[in-house]
Amino acid sequence: MQSVIPPNIVLDNLLKNWLLEDIGRGDRTTTGLFSADQVIPGAGYWLVKESGVIAGLPMAARVFQLLDEKVNFVPTVTDGEWCESGTVIAKLDGPLDSLLTGERVALNLGMRLSGIATMTRKYADKIADLSVQLVDTRKTTPGLRILEKYATQVGGAKNHRMGLDDAVMIKDNHIAAAGGIGEAIAKVRETIPYPLTIEVETETLAEVETALEYQADIIMLDNMSVEVMQQAVKMIRQNNN
Repeated sequence: MQSVIPPNIVLDNLLKNWLLEDIGRGDRTTTGLFSADQVIPGAGYWLVKESGVIAGLPMAARVFQLLDEKVNFVPTVTDGEWCESGTVIAKLDGPLDSLLTGERVALNLGMRLSGIATMTRKYADKIADLSVQLVDTRKTTPGLRILEKYATQVGGAKNHRMGLDDAVMIKDNHIAAAGGIGEAIAKVRETIPYPLTIEVETETLAEVETALEYQADIIMLDNMSVEVMQQAVKMIRQNNN
């Protein structure tokens, strides 16, 4: 699965804000060690401490580029690769003060995104032989959605909805407010300004039957036992045939 790296026009505001959050009024430790007119060359590398799927290297490179264009961040692997503990995944060089100031934001992103990609890969591998897809959710960390969803793609999942405007997803609260699944689907279909996928959350076989009757595009099976879920899948497949 091809993972789409967010463009710089999207990334840069996020990364700049995170650099500002960390640097604040200045990196007191680094500026206390080196005078402003000192340019001390530095070099280093990123070493994997726990085996897993790597994600976030392009974002880490961009962090340093925004901080100081003189920093070179060169990945030695690509996002999506499984790397064992002890693997060098990037090398970097440039002004030592910039390397020290930018390292925490870059590392935090790399660690978080790699953790998400690694966990996603574990689930993706379990269903690799099945004709199903693993999808993510909108239950993301505020401000990090575009990057966390990138990490799930790297790990082998498919993005579900990026936001509320991507598709219609009728959940239990919507159903209760509308008076039923059929009413909710019909109302949404009348009012949405352009064609969108309509997904409906169901908890019973009766709700599945109604969702099929009203031609929902996707039916979510929520909080069902395995036995009931098997019956629901059978109903859906028979309807699609």
